[in-house]
Amino acid sequence: MPTTRGTTGPTYLDALSLLSEVADELVVRSARDTHLAVADRVHRVASRVTGARSTPGLLHRGIAHAVYSGLSAGLRAASYGLDKAAATGVGPRLEATPRGRFVSSAVNGLIGDRLAQERPRLAIAMGVRHEGRDVALERDALATVFPHATERLVVFLHGLCETESYWNKGRAVHGTTYGEMLSERGWTPVFLRVNTGLGLRANGVELAALMQRLVDEWPVEVGRISLVGHSMGGLIIRAAGAGAHAVEPRWTDLVSDVVTLGTPHLGAPIARGIGHGSRGLGRVPETAAFGRILDLRSLGVHDLVAGLAEDVPPLPHARYRLVAATLTARPRHPVGHVVGDLLVRVPSAYGRDPYGAELFPGAEVLHVGRADHFDLLNHPEVHRALQGWLCETAGP
Repeated sequence: MPTTRGTTGPTYLDALSLLSEVADELVVRSARDTHLAVADRVHRVASRVTGARSTPGLLHRGIAHAVYSGLSAGLRAASYGLDKAAATGVGPRLEATPRGRFVSSAVNGLIGDRLAQERPRLAIAMGVRHEGRDVALERDALATVFPHATERLVVFLHGLCETESYWNKGRAVHGTTYGEMLSERGWTPVFLRVNTGLGLRANGVELAALMQRLVDEWPVEVGRISLVGHSMGGLIIRAAGAGAHAVEPRWTDLVSDVVTLGTPHLGAPIARGIGHGSRGLGRVPETAAFGRILDLRSLGVHDLVAGLAEDVPPLPHARYRLVAATLTARPRHPVGHVVGDLLVRVPSAYGRDPYGAELFPGAEVLHVGRADHFDLLNHPEVHRALQGWLCETAGP
């Protein structure tokens, strides 16, 4: 078990310690189990043919087991040593560079629930972000970071394994971002970062608390809030709204618009496929280790299998705008219908099940053609839509 450390933030030594642990758990043990399963099957067949117990087989198994045990012990020792070194605070901070932040968010998306339990120092805490740093939810700190704060907040929440910097995708091509465009029109953009490996409802509770604190501490009185979520971010926004009904005063009363971009409201096929794959691989000893690898996915990935159903109702005062993309120009094209934006299909992004039920009756929808899942982070058609939805309509 990794040691408990201070508050200086994770370093690259923390990441290397985790890498050594994962290499032992996934690489060495998977190779060992697969190797021995294949060897056992071969030796069983040989025993049936010869009618005698295979002595070379037993010897092979013993040698292989000893080799793998040595490798495993070495990696565990390296992980322990690196963890102890990291406890002293030496080494460059993981969050100091864009690459480090990318690694941190990716790992949190894949096993963030496990990190929260076993390596809390590596687990991302939900928070407001500015220029790669956390912003304290205190009035003075917020006033310093947002010197031109307005009464209208547009809050952006990224998707699985992403960071807040993903909202800058394609800036060099398009010349702007959603946040910059809306800032020029009187909104104050606020970017959040979240551990996407946690379950949707757990993240929803955290987001609800964060939003209430943000409203309470904002430098000026908040008059209107719009929420924009990409992929899983849209599901976390929905979960936050469902968990905020008992809080007074309610930040949800200020939410006028919710915009979801490629959000798998009814689940994502790729997440469902991973679940089926893990069960299928686990049926055969030779592939069971690979099934366990797939089973290590986080609660956040598990929750993408089904999305959020009708037991999570829409916010009562918000207008919902649902954006879907397909690789094809038309959503009804056979390829576009099947693969959607590569990760999410159109009916799921619109919250419409095959039987005609809708999670968001009356919601406005937008289809973006010839685009993939990540193109929705900065796309000209979405720019135009956001201007119409948020800048040409009155508040609640």
